[in-house]
Amino acid sequence: MRFGLFGTGPWAQLAHAPALADSPGVEFAGVWGRDPEKAAALAGRYGVPVYTDASALIADVDAVAVALPPDVQAPLAVEAAAAGRHLLLDKPIATRTEDAEALVAAAADVASVVFFTRRFTPALDDFLAGAVAAGGWTEARVDHLGSIFTPDNPFGASPWRKERGGLWDVGPHALALVLPVLGPVAEVAGMAGGRDLTHLMLRHTGGAVSRLTLAVDAPPASAREEAVFAGEAGVWTVPQVEWAPVDALRRALAGLLAAAEGGERPSCDVRFGAEVTALLVAAERAVTERTTVTVAG
Repeated sequence: MRFGLFGTGPWAQLAHAPALADSPGVEFAGVWGRDPEKAAALAGRYGVPVYTDASALIADVDAVAVALPPDVQAPLAVEAAAAGRHLLLDKPIATRTEDAEALVAAAADVASVVFFTRRFTPALDDFLAGAVAAGGWTEARVDHLGSIFTPDNPFGASPWRKERGGLWDVGPHALALVLPVLGPVAEVAGMAGGRDLTHLMLRHTGGAVSRLTLAVDAPPASAREEAVFAGEAGVWTVPQVEWAPVDALRRALAGLLAAAEGGERPSCDVRFGAEVTALLVAAERAVTERTTVTVAG
């Protein structure tokens, strides 16, 4: 399957390009980026064509891998899906529910995967499968606090992360943990703390409650990733998994290839991505208006 890469930033360089260049069944066919010089440099590193026209790259490939801010990603992904191209997208797929819904509609006849990085690691996959099988959960807690605005962190220069903060950057990862186990969300409440700290309370339709603490601008000494589920099976701590984005992206690509050939629909597809976007929009409203928001669904 011929893949075009859209994006030239740290995520494209650290994960997408190396995975596309070395995954079974994948041909890395070209690069487009908003900065032509960076696009040319990345394409040259892998010996693939550079494109100055995004639509031209879409026309020349079978699938697109997107490593761009969500507001840039969404319209490109809609264009690609409408042209019959399969989709490997980053989270969140969009920052507006209408854009996410438009993407779901456009992608009805193509395969799609949204790259929630750690969801594509065997240890976490096994844990979630076991948690779903056990059932009886009454609560969950996820603390996901990063400290990315430091000189040595390549993601700290991201304008959209500075604008949107931890709710939109690490919030999708937290939701990708709790939703498969506790199910859909009926209500969300939230409160903002200092810097970009966000506290959320989610009431799931099955009655369980999850508590999320999110930030990407936390003091370095308080940065942490911890998650637990509690219920009839006891207290289960989500295992820490190695941060290996290239390996994870290869697994995401394998799932996309299988789905494109008529296999099982990936659990982290655009429909799941749209569910996450809708929850983040509701959470943002809950925090801003200091109210409890009912989630449509």
